[in-house]
Amino acid sequence: MKKRRSKRLRWFLEYWAVRFIFWAAGALPVRAMHTIAAFLGTLLFFFIPKRRRIAVDNIALAFPQMSKQQVKETAKQSAASFFLTFMESIKYRAMLTANDPVMLIRESSPSLESLFLKAKAAHDEAGGCIFVTPHIGNWEFLPHVSAAVGIPLVVVVRPLDNPRLEKLIYASRAESGQLFIAKTNAMFSLQQTLRNGKSIGMLPDQSTAKGVAIEYFGRTATATPIPAMLAALYKRPIVVIACCRRQGGFTGYVSDPILPAAGYVSEKAEIIRLTQATACEMEKIITQFPEQYLWMHNRWKTYKKQNLWAKDAAKS
Repeated sequence: MKKRRSKRLRWFLEYWAVRFIFWAAGALPVRAMHTIAAFLGTLLFFFIPKRRRIAVDNIALAFPQMSKQQVKETAKQSAASFFLTFMESIKYRAMLTANDPVMLIRESSPSLESLFLKAKAAHDEAGGCIFVTPHIGNWEFLPHVSAAVGIPLVVVVRPLDNPRLEKLIYASRAESGQLFIAKTNAMFSLQQTLRNGKSIGMLPDQSTAKGVAIEYFGRTATATPIPAMLAALYKRPIVVIACCRRQGGFTGYVSDPILPAAGYVSEKAEIIRLTQATACEMEKIITQFPEQYLWMHNRWKTYKKQNLWAKDAAKS
């Protein structure tokens, strides 16, 4: 009973903390919003030591050329970026839900025009593809932008533990007009999505016990095989995308399509190849903007259960 009350209290505080962040983002000027995000990031960095240690260790191992001070500053900026992502989504809501958001985005960041066309061409030529993005920059913008350029998406998300917070975040995301589904038991829906000529949006850069063993920043990590499985099964490309901040606005990234092989001996080996190629494209973006990546997640977590994907692929 006491544990349940404690959980409900935590959920209550989390909910109203996020409501405050949303209010601040909508009411305050951009400079003040960045200041609040930096303050909240600093609080997170200093008062949640477990996440601080994970972030610092991850950055130090991924970028051995960085000094200890650079690692620390990058970790703090990463924590601030996490808060800024959701504050920006509220701040720029009017622009993202306008009648012609592409025109407004084009005016603020002219370089994005060619990237919009590249992403739309990948979708149109394949009749739907698998768009994936790491947790970098503002990943919440991407469903809005894809809807604006005419790419229908089904986006896979992890449900939040806090039901009140989940409802609040879902309502904000649903304004994009895209469909969001929980990642649990989502495979059937994703297959149907590709059959219907729509594209899929995923954030597959977190560790999972049922993942594929890959190399990520020089270390072994696990990654979900779902994007590669769908690509191989339906002969659709994987396209890595991102929206990152730059001075005075935003910039984007759209990779060349990662195509499944026309013919392969081992399906498991092909899935691992596609997953590795996707991770390599993600590395390119993260290397350019390390301060905007979510380093607080234990990306290189190890599991007691042996990774059967790698073992079976080696036998094939």
